[in-house]
Amino acid sequence: MKPMENAGWTPLPHSDEDLERAKSVPDTPQTRAPTYRLAWNDEDFMTRRETRAVRLQLEHLKPEMILAERGIRSTVVMFGGARLPEPGGPAWAAKNETQKRNLEQNSKYYDEARKFARLCSQQSAGSYYREFVVVTGGGPGVMEAGNRGAHDVGAPSIGLNIVLPHEQAPNPYVTPELCFNFHYFAIRKMHFVMRAKAIVVFPGGFGTLDEFFETLTLIQTGRMERVPVILFGRKFWERAFDLDYLAEQGTISPGDQEIIDYAETADEAWNIIREFYGI
Repeated sequence: MKPMENAGWTPLPHSDEDLERAKSVPDTPQTRAPTYRLAWNDEDFMTRRETRAVRLQLEHLKPEMILAERGIRSTVVMFGGARLPEPGGPAWAAKNETQKRNLEQNSKYYDEARKFARLCSQQSAGSYYREFVVVTGGGPGVMEAGNRGAHDVGAPSIGLNIVLPHEQAPNPYVTPELCFNFHYFAIRKMHFVMRAKAIVVFPGGFGTLDEFFETLTLIQTGRMERVPVILFGRKFWERAFDLDYLAEQGTISPGDQEIIDYAETADEAWNIIREFYGI
């Protein structure tokens, strides 16, 4: 006999139904006790050190399920500095005149990031926004420019925000239904690279360097398939680090530098991706 044919069979209650039932119990010292709360609805329990493994799993699972339900198969990742201003805007992060001057000079990359995101999103439209979807860290600067470029052409884009000591609010151009928030850097970085068909990196600081070098390591060690890795601004990056020096010292293999391409404009970067994939 099938379950539905058994008159005594009833489906298991959904979690949200159980939560409503828990609210309707008598108000007694027992029902007010923290131990009486449903485990998954007990914030004190869920944030204990011992439940860290559960939280790690949930941070991976929630975006994974939502992106899969949306049908998003591949992304173009845009890394870059939160402090780069829009051209003509204030260099709000500058601590001195030198920083102010350099941030204003590098503000040209805001426009290039915005244009690059438009090019990606126009390609993405041909797949009903399942391929080449723009993803950023969700914050200001280059991240805002990336989400804004997608927004310019009516395309969805993803923002992977993270809780920081200084509050990082999502920029207003992230698609609200694709705006995520993370506690764990490691899980956030997994989501950046899991669907990546290209990684583009604009001038930035420690966070940008961390994301960039982790991507290089994954490709170098074969833990991630080879995809275009494009640095905007050769002059900036050749001052920031010297891969030729690392090769000369023997700490990387000759040819590891070839993982990277350089571009100065959005068109140059997009052409690298087009040639790589034959699109």
